[in-house]
Amino acid sequence: MTCEPTATSGPVWRSYGVSRRSTRTVRVRISAALVAATVLAVLLVPPLVQLDQQAVDLSSKLLSPSWSHPFGTDDLGRDLFLRCVYGLRVSLLVGAAAALTATVIGTAIGAIAGALGGRADRALMRLVDTFSSVPHLLLGIFIVAMFRPGVWPVIVSVALTHWLSTARIVRAEVLSLRARPYIDAAISGGASRWRVAVRHLLPAVLPQAALAAVLMVPHAMWHESALSFLGLGLPTHLASLGNLIQGARGSLLAGQWWPTLFPGLFIIVPTLAIAGLAGAWRERINPRRRSELML
Repeated sequence: MTCEPTATSGPVWRSYGVSRRSTRTVRVRISAALVAATVLAVLLVPPLVQLDQQAVDLSSKLLSPSWSHPFGTDDLGRDLFLRCVYGLRVSLLVGAAAALTATVIGTAIGAIAGALGGRADRALMRLVDTFSSVPHLLLGIFIVAMFRPGVWPVIVSVALTHWLSTARIVRAEVLSLRARPYIDAAISGGASRWRVAVRHLLPAVLPQAALAAVLMVPHAMWHESALSFLGLGLPTHLASLGNLIQGARGSLLAGQWWPTLFPGLFIIVPTLAIAGLAGAWRERINPRRRSELML
């Protein structure tokens, strides 16, 4: 006696696939909307709201959220919504600059290691392993401690501790491309290694490098916030998200939750949104790999 497959077995799998695609589409749309809202807030709020985010008003300190102050005020009476927007602008600037710098460094080292091979490859990979053996935050603290607090020391610190994954990804991509027949044909035709790297290998790895840069922005923002929270990042008078959370510790212990909650949300929501868009981009570039955040 044979068992015939039920008529519902096929549609069940198809409906599961449709549901999975629709969930992914909703996630991408929400991430895109949040990223757009973040960009619009950073670009439009400061010029439209004619208020000084540094203005001190001790008579209005630690006011809870209201219509006049949607996020409340801090311990110096400054509007917390404006402070969060300015802090988000600084964090995005630092994160984007650090991610771009780290991507350039990692792409150059990974491409050189993969294209040259041999001793150069082994030496550069030992350099990557050496940097990887030290925790990112500890190495970042060591780099920042050598300079005065400022934006550029933080950018340099984050960039010098986040190029490692990009170098590994680019090297692996270059090594896989070197085994392609058209690369062998170019070398057999008399093309130099430099010409092969510039004309064939580097353009092929640029999409992966760009994706690595986008994925690195959220991590760079978290790293900058951590350094500022520890008092080693941006100057305390500058409205960065890490400084806002660091300055709100006393208010949280006293029961005022809004000076800590809203800067924290301004870190979490944009970083998750950027990571969601980057994950969708990664699935489009390489559908066989599951999207994951590479930190």
